[in-house]
Amino acid sequence: MKDYYKIGEISKIYGIGRDSLMYYEELGILKPFRDVNGYRMYSISDIWKLNLIKELRSLDFPMKKIKAYLDDRSIESTNKMLNEEIKLIDSKIEELIKHKENINKRLNSINDVINTTKLNKIEVVYIDTRKALKLNADIKRDEDVDFLIQKLQKEYEDRFNILGNNNIGAVFRLESINEDIFNEFKSVFCFLDKNETVYNITFEKGYYVTLTYKGKYKNNKTYINEMFNFIKAKNYEIKNDPIEIYKIDIHETGIINEFITEIQIPVKI
Repeated sequence: MKDYYKIGEISKIYGIGRDSLMYYEELGILKPFRDVNGYRMYSISDIWKLNLIKELRSLDFPMKKIKAYLDDRSIESTNKMLNEEIKLIDSKIEELIKHKENINKRLNSINDVINTTKLNKIEVVYIDTRKALKLNADIKRDEDVDFLIQKLQKEYEDRFNILGNNNIGAVFRLESINEDIFNEFKSVFCFLDKNETVYNITFEKGYYVTLTYKGKYKNNKTYINEMFNFIKAKNYEIKNDPIEIYKIDIHETGIINEFITEIQIPVKI
C-alpha cells in the first residue's frame, strides 16, 4: 500500500469529485503537498478524514460543521454533534408533518365540496356569525376578484391559503343587481375559523337563502333571479348584499364546467 495518492486516485477510490477535494483543501480539512511535478499528493493519514467526511455527508452534516468536528473530536463532542442532529431531524419531521396536514386539509376541502354539494337547489339555512378578512374595492371584472384576493392575502401576511380554500368569495353590489347587472362587487373576503383572533369584519348570523351551481360565473344571473323570485314568493325581506363563495374555481381547475359557486342572500323571515 502506498503512502501517498494523487488527487485522481483519491477521487476514483472515494467517488469524490476533484472540485470537492479542492474545496476540502480550501476549508483546511485536507492539506496535500506538491510533488516535484506539482501534483497534489494526499497522505495515507488523510484517509480517515475522507472516511469520516463521506460518512457525515451521508447524514447531511454541513461541511463547516464537519470541519469543526474534525478539528476537535472527543466522545463528548461526537455525542453532542449527533444529538444536535437528532434535534434538527425531529424539527424537520414536525415541519413535514404540518406540511402534510396542510395538504390533506386542502385535498379534503376540495373533495368535500365535490362529494357533498347539492347543486341547483334553493335552501334556507341558518348560519352563525362568521369572522372574515375583507378588502373593499370597486370590482367589475373576474380578474379583479383574483387580484384583490391575492392582495388581501398579502396584506394579512398569508393568513389563509388560496388553493383548496372553499371560504373565499365576493360581496355583490345589491344596487347593481337591481339594475340587472350581475358582475359588480363591493369587496372580496375570506371566512376564517371561529377561533381566529385577527379579522376585520363579521358576517352577521341569521337566515340565508342559498344555492350552489356549477359552471360559468355569468350563470349567476339566472340563479340569482330564481332566488329573488323564491324570496318574493315566501314574503322574505333581503337584509343585505348577497355574497358568492368560490368553492371550486380557477385555482383548482382550468375547466370552467368544473367551477362550483355558492350564492348566499341574507334574509329576514
